[in-house]
Amino acid sequence: MSGTTAAAARPRRRAAGAGANRWVVLVVLCVSLLLVALDATVLHVAVPAVTEDLRPGAMELLWIVDVYPLVCASLLILFGTLGDRVGRRRVLLLGYALFGVASAVAAFAPSALTLILARALLGVGGAMIMPATLSILRQVFPDRRERALAIGIWSAVAAVGAAVGPLLGGFLLEHFWWGSVFLVNIPLMLVSLPVGRILLPESRGDREGPWDVTGALMAAAGLFAAVLGVKRLGGGEAVAGPFTVLPLLTGAVLLLLFVRRQRRLPYPLVDLRMFRRPAFSTSVGCIVLAMLALVGLELIAAQYLQLVLGLSPLETGLRLLPLTVAAMAAGLAGARMLRRFGPRRMVGCGFCLTAAAVLTLTAMGGADNPTLLLAGFVLLGFGLETTLFGAYESMLSEAPADQAGGAAAIGETSYQLGAGIGIALLGSVMNAAYAPGLRAVPGVPARASGAAGHSLGEAYEIAGRLGGTAGTALRRAARDSFVHGLHVTLLVSAGLLLLGAAMALRLPRTMQCGEEQDATGTGTGAGVPAPREARTARSEPRVSA
Repeated sequence: MSGTTAAAARPRRRAAGAGANRWVVLVVLCVSLLLVALDATVLHVAVPAVTEDLRPGAMELLWIVDVYPLVCASLLILFGTLGDRVGRRRVLLLGYALFGVASAVAAFAPSALTLILARALLGVGGAMIMPATLSILRQVFPDRRERALAIGIWSAVAAVGAAVGPLLGGFLLEHFWWGSVFLVNIPLMLVSLPVGRILLPESRGDREGPWDVTGALMAAAGLFAAVLGVKRLGGGEAVAGPFTVLPLLTGAVLLLLFVRRQRRLPYPLVDLRMFRRPAFSTSVGCIVLAMLALVGLELIAAQYLQLVLGLSPLETGLRLLPLTVAAMAAGLAGARMLRRFGPRRMVGCGFCLTAAAVLTLTAMGGADNPTLLLAGFVLLGFGLETTLFGAYESMLSEAPADQAGGAAAIGETSYQLGAGIGIALLGSVMNAAYAPGLRAVPGVPARASGAAGHSLGEAYEIAGRLGGTAGTALRRAARDSFVHGLHVTLLVSAGLLLLGAAMALRLPRTMQCGEEQDATGTGTGAGVPAPREARTARSEPRVSA
């Protein structure tokens, strides 16, 4: 009976894996991810040119930058679960088309409002693409060993895209107008659409019952409000401000109602029973904690390199490049490390290595130390990618194959929420440690020193207007206070990382490479429900086979 079951499972695996073409499928998926990762950061260097051309107001400029990640994060669960229902390739190809059209509209936007709407459409397209790439990858690599290697390549490409975005944007701006940072998406999408239609396999979950449209909209609205509130906190908004508290409360209420609704429905949009599995829930928690502890440090590090050490934006990007190279190396070596050490040790050691890197960087001061920064950034990139790789792989492998889209969306949403909360939390810690050092600077008017406590860039502007001895004193005090705040923030981040290492102890000790699991935890081939006789055979002792 066991032999019959294995023979029946093999054709399903071969069809799902698409044979040798699965590696070509991986290339197509990585190109998709590269575009989404590029678009998340490529606009940052173009903001001055956009401001000069379109003349947006302060609020419009904020929305131009933030609307893409905001919309993308809020729609991940909606489109991830929709792909499980109607077909993951179908959603991915629609995302390609929308991304290309929105890129063209953004490139030739005549006004700030048009650019905001185009960026929102880019966010919708990104939300369709991101969970689809992971869920299709989950489907075409049913063998966990191969899937681990594929996820490593996938995550390395994500690291490259995030790092190359500002460099590509800077190159394009030197030779073309600001809209060129969006036009680069169009030829790639024109190639990806027909290639994806030919090469990518269609797959969907074996889900019964109607798709919960109300729940999908409730989750989208709740995540939009929650991420908006978190971003306002990260932008320095007053905690008690109504435009910060109201979105946070609205988001929390809607998400709580969403969870309550999913528990009551016979056919839920997201099967919350996945969170009962320690490996799945722990992996999601590790993703949130890793991003919460580290994403704010990237922004603070960029300010340190430019404002304290006086490096140009290009020099800053080159200094941070070793972090990306180390993350790529960790992603490519991740599959081998996972097989050798297992999820528990891999994620735990990744957290510890990242905490060591953060503590190493506390030696940064007012003077440049390239060797220290190189060592710290290499350890930081390798440790962070090791942690995220192990957590993502464990989360995706633990989820039932028929819910791959929903699981991928949960992982990506956790990433985005962790990043937003991290910016808010570490930004608040930084401000709390920075401002007190400027309350009473000798020889500087109290009003000027108080205004300088908002940010280091503002402090430098005020010092330039003051000039003379007072300006020099304010500039020195602001720099010293910033370095002190950076050290405090690094210590808080290290504490969060060590908490993540303790959390990782709930992950499995070894990498299980057996049969796939369905929603009930029984093995199946590539997400296809096992027949009754197959489940009976697998419940028998192994020696009877």
